[in-house]
Amino acid sequence: MSLLMKKNQVISIFLFTLLGLIALQIPFTRLLGSSVKFTAFDFIAPTAGAFVGTFPGVISVLIMQFVNYLLHGSQFDIGGIIRLFPTLFAVLYFAKRRPTNILIPVLAIIAFNLNPIGRSAWQYSMFWLIPIAANFFHKNLFLKSLGATFTAHAVGGALWVWTFGLTKEIWLGLIPVVIVERLAMASGITLFYFVFSKAIKFVTNKKYFHFPNISTS
Repeated sequence: MSLLMKKNQVISIFLFTLLGLIALQIPFTRLLGSSVKFTAFDFIAPTAGAFVGTFPGVISVLIMQFVNYLLHGSQFDIGGIIRLFPTLFAVLYFAKRRPTNILIPVLAIIAFNLNPIGRSAWQYSMFWLIPIAANFFHKNLFLKSLGATFTAHAVGGALWVWTFGLTKEIWLGLIPVVIVERLAMASGITLFYFVFSKAIKFVTNKKYFHFPNISTS
């Protein structure tokens, strides 16, 4: 990799991280049982690997969340700690079709149903069959976005049931909420990726910056 390409990628990561930090300040909905909120960040973060590369994308998302924690440390409860990880798996999912795209939701389903409360609300974990199926249609932008947001949901749900438990009634009552919420997130991811990729292609054609892995498929 040339020095110029390295410099351009560093600039690209910086710009994407800055955009993500701004998005983190725009609330979308609140995470049940925690002061942590879903934000516009959840539309942007999964696409990081596609724009700046898988590993740099994961690092960029970690930086975004860590800096946001420093800015809003008082809001960072155990739910916030759990919240750090699911998005990273969404980044991996969106960036590329790979075996872990299937393995992660499978493990999440198993982990959820090993918990007695989770097992009593096993229907909830069936959401996580969606990223498994969507992985076979990874070239479809919306289905890839849907798979990514449900991968984050799977990891978060598996961690949540072991940390907070909740009740069977709450988990089952969340099913219609999750449907609306994740369709909205998948739509937001799709729209952001489409618009931002067009903008980046324009900038790249002007030879200002370099984003290595853009694909509009």
